[in-house]
Amino acid sequence: MKTFLKRTLYWISMPIRVLWEFNKGFRLYYLRGLRWGEEELEDVFALLILEDYIGFPNLPVDLSYRFLPHMVREMYVMQEKSLIH
Repeated sequence: MKTFLKRTLYWISMPIRVLWEFNKGFRLYYLRGLRWGEEELEDVFALLILEDYIGFPNLPVDLSYRFLPHMVREMYVMQEKSLIH
């Protein structure tokens, strides 16, 4: 009787476990996509702020100075990427 109960509970809980694992995998895939999108937006933001370095006309100076504290991390990331390639 005990093994029958265990086996029954196992088969009843199987769809729940499958859906739980599917949810974990989907969440991981979704978060990875969000992280990639965030990195791309940060790259575009850095390009807009530091576009003078690549020859495009730059933003007004007062606007660039307001964004500069937010760009410290981006400058480190861009430096690391340029050293890798």
